[in-house]
Amino acid sequence: MVNRIDASKLDLTETIISIRRVAKTVKGGKNMRFSVTVVVGDHNGYVGVGLGKAAEIPEAVRKATEDAKKDLIYVPRVGTSVPHSNVGEFGAAKVLLMRAPEGTGVLAGSSARTVLEACGLKDVRCKSVGSGNAGNIALATMDALRNLKTVESVAKLRGLKPEEVIG
Repeated sequence: MVNRIDASKLDLTETIISIRRVAKTVKGGKNMRFSVTVVVGDHNGYVGVGLGKAAEIPEAVRKATEDAKKDLIYVPRVGTSVPHSNVGEFGAAKVLLMRAPEGTGVLAGSSARTVLEACGLKDVRCKSVGSGNAGNIALATMDALRNLKTVESVAKLRGLKPEEVIG
């Protein structure tokens, strides 16, 4: 069982990444709906991305927000940056996260920047490779953030002291 984060205890803000009008051709014509991708985060380490589909935009945004709250993760940080460089993938989208010195700011493209800022990272470089789809880039960024580990967490897994892990 996965340990879920309780979204009701966090002060989350939501940001819409993309709104797309999608059509399904049926016997009577075309069925129009909206697909919305939303990022929620508390700017203090917690972030989630969700997708919602509905006939009207407000309903799709509500569904996407609920979906994002179900998939919240905690992002380990070292100061204002990430602990190490990492690559995240989702579909054809790849995202490379890199540490940056303090004062650099968030150097990233549209949806990756939104995800990184929502989790509270202030100094990080990010390069997206492959797909230009905003939703897939956001989910690839989430994959990269999900796989980050601190020296302390690695030491605990190995049963060592942090100094022994570093060498």
